[in-house]
Amino acid sequence: MRNFLGNVLLTLVSVLVCAGLAEIIVRVIDGQSPVRLVLPENAGNVGVDTTAGHIDRMPRAAGVEREWFFSDPPPLPNRTPAPKEWVDLEAQIPLQPTFAAGEPFIPRDIFKVWNSAFVGDPCKHSYIKSAPGKLYVYDPPDGQARPTFRFMPSTTLPDGLVTNAFGFRGRPVPFARSPKTIRIVFVGASTVAEIHEFPFSGPEHIENWLNHWAAARKLDVRFEVLNAGRESVHSMDIAAIVRNEVAPLRPDLVVYYEGGNQLNLATVVKEVPKGEPLPAGGLARWLRQAAAYSALARRAEGLMVGSEWPKPDYEIVWPKGLDEQDPDITRPDLPVNLSIIIRNLDAIRADLAKVNGELSVASFHWLVKDGMVLNSVQHKPILETLNIRYFPYRYRDLERLTAFENRVFAKYNAVHGLPFIDVARYMPYDPNLFSDAIHNTPAGIRLRAWIQLQQLVPIIEKKLASGAWPQDVPTMGDPPPIFSTPPRLITFNCKAP
Repeated sequence: MRNFLGNVLLTLVSVLVCAGLAEIIVRVIDGQSPVRLVLPENAGNVGVDTTAGHIDRMPRAAGVEREWFFSDPPPLPNRTPAPKEWVDLEAQIPLQPTFAAGEPFIPRDIFKVWNSAFVGDPCKHSYIKSAPGKLYVYDPPDGQARPTFRFMPSTTLPDGLVTNAFGFRGRPVPFARSPKTIRIVFVGASTVAEIHEFPFSGPEHIENWLNHWAAARKLDVRFEVLNAGRESVHSMDIAAIVRNEVAPLRPDLVVYYEGGNQLNLATVVKEVPKGEPLPAGGLARWLRQAAAYSALARRAEGLMVGSEWPKPDYEIVWPKGLDEQDPDITRPDLPVNLSIIIRNLDAIRADLAKVNGELSVASFHWLVKDGMVLNSVQHKPILETLNIRYFPYRYRDLERLTAFENRVFAKYNAVHGLPFIDVARYMPYDPNLFSDAIHNTPAGIRLRAWIQLQQLVPIIEKKLASGAWPQDVPTMGDPPPIFSTPPRLITFNCKAP
């Protein structure tokens, strides 16, 4: 009996030692700490070279050379070291007790410049009251609470975001337009602003390529492509951004690229069911939980199929009489907040018309298809976006409503005679180009910008041929106060008795 127990104990110890060694070896192979597991945000963050097959399958505009795709924009001359006090603050903020569980203020939001009309009394604001006692604010020219924030102007933030004097991501651009300049501005949310740590946004790529194109065609024009996007905004914010910040710059063209933040299926789902999003099967659920602690469990999870997770049943109630294939865009009951978006697009179009600018509403690409299967580890953020963030909605319904949204955008352009940039038609359903179901990796951003370039070039050629561009822009005077007045710092203490 003693020998039997000794053999059992020896076997268990041997198994545990081997498992421990295997865990350490797998962590080292995966480039992780042997003692602390750090899950990659997206192991599918592919390089530029892997997109070559995609660009070869896409149409290319006249005069655009394939090798330009692989060229980066010039380094930003306004990139500087982030102020030391901001770097220190970013390191300290998550440790402050004000960020206890249940208090919503995101630490990095301290570096934004908040709309004073939105902030109001900080201690009465459900979000702002849990900020760490100070905020940068600006006073909106129209006194309205949107947009809720701007980026800090003329700075480099600790997270890598570089802004110009307008508080836009990117290089410095003069307020007054130079002669023979074509100015294009992209507006939208995080899929225009992009993740701050990424080296370039789409507009920066497009400006680089358009100036290559102009030089190759020996055109006596210069392109300025500005990025007025900022994360988390809705169409109401974007309309205010155009009115207060973009229109004063007198752009020739504004490209609206946004279709995620207001796509709420609850607008057409009768009685949205409750429940906890979990993958199918007890083993899959256990491995998903264990993968946060074990590299071996993560490898095992990766062997399982990343299919759509089980969803409760629900009923979509489509507006009566609404043609899904050819929607009447004047209806006040369009699904997924599209009626609200259209009202804001109308406001944007009217504000641009006052400065002889034009609007283009691009289609918006989601990585979602009915029956789509993903690698449950490599593409974990995509899987979780679709199955947790958008729970309880099925892939097929997300695909249906995003396709409908793009039909509405296409119809809006057609009705108002606006140029249409159809991103969704050409952007591949390649999960390696996505950091989640909506946002792209750096390679995906470059590819999306390339798709936009091919459709911008014919628009530009037509405008050049007609003499409409470049415009003779009148004297623009001094920058408006929103650009010339520095942010001010306010302090408050919502914890005081």
